[in-house]
Amino acid sequence: MHENTQIQNDNKFNEVMAGSGKFKPSRFSVAPMLDWTDRHCRYFHRLLSKEALLYTEMVTTGAIIHGKGDYLAYNEHEHPLALQLGGSDPQALAQCAKIAQERGYDEINLNVGCPSDRVQNGRFGACLMGDAALVADCVKSMQDVVDVPVTVKTRIGIDEQDSYAFLCDFIDTVVKNSECDNFVIHARKAWLSGLSPKENREIPPLDYPRVYQLKKDFPQLTISINGGIKSLEEAKQHLQYVDGVMVGREAYQNPSILAQVDRELFDQTVPVMNTVDAIKALYPYIEQELSKGTYLGHVTRHILGIFQGIPGARQWRRHLSENAHKPGADVMVVEKALEMVTERL
Repeated sequence: MHENTQIQNDNKFNEVMAGSGKFKPSRFSVAPMLDWTDRHCRYFHRLLSKEALLYTEMVTTGAIIHGKGDYLAYNEHEHPLALQLGGSDPQALAQCAKIAQERGYDEINLNVGCPSDRVQNGRFGACLMGDAALVADCVKSMQDVVDVPVTVKTRIGIDEQDSYAFLCDFIDTVVKNSECDNFVIHARKAWLSGLSPKENREIPPLDYPRVYQLKKDFPQLTISINGGIKSLEEAKQHLQYVDGVMVGREAYQNPSILAQVDRELFDQTVPVMNTVDAIKALYPYIEQELSKGTYLGHVTRHILGIFQGIPGARQWRRHLSENAHKPGADVMVVEKALEMVTERL
């Protein structure tokens, strides 16, 4: 039996359920990012914030159904945790959603925003915006077999289909043909050809007002905004118009902002997590993972940016980068790197 099977029955899971029995929508979440938000990253982020909703990297239905590895592994301390699925076959998505619920995930999110060629070849991601009826079928198929929320992360448009009317029609079709009431909107359109995934995160202009208008026109929906958000002050501004804010690259490259999330966005009375203490709190996890055969660098790559802007940060990054991948590297590498910061504080 997997260690996280039946997690939904434990207290931690119940704490993130609202009184209505539905998952409590989060005011703040960390975006699903391929090759970044793996289980080691999420464990560290959870040390910094107890309230932020965390997402897995996008996992394809094919990987879950046919893959040889365990693509759904996580640590129970990561809750609340959402699984982002990539796929366009309603039956396959339903099968994977059911497995995910059994494994204890708190939410299932359908990727309708990734623009990469590989994703398009599999007919999922952002190209699905061109087939709202299929998206609705996918969502409904998952809803029929799980009790946890099924949500959608999408863009404001694709290619030349980038009018506000197109976005409204897409949302309206999905809502009317499924019970989906929670959307995360990346406030850029996606170009399905001609731009790389990286360029698609930077070149198409941001249009936050369009997302605000969507919330006005669909007040019954939970709408979260994503794209280019770099500070909690910006997040607070967005929260005047929408229900939630999703932060991606900034939360990963400068994770210290997560230490402020619980106090700034949820409860002004809670103390701010000290980043040095967060690193020390990670030691037992590192030792546990090393005992399982995990390389130190697989964990430490996610903590390189924690001291951004602090004296000693460069030495911290250099020591970890140069030593974490050496044979036999253990927690002492992190302790030594931490000394380079604390001695300058």
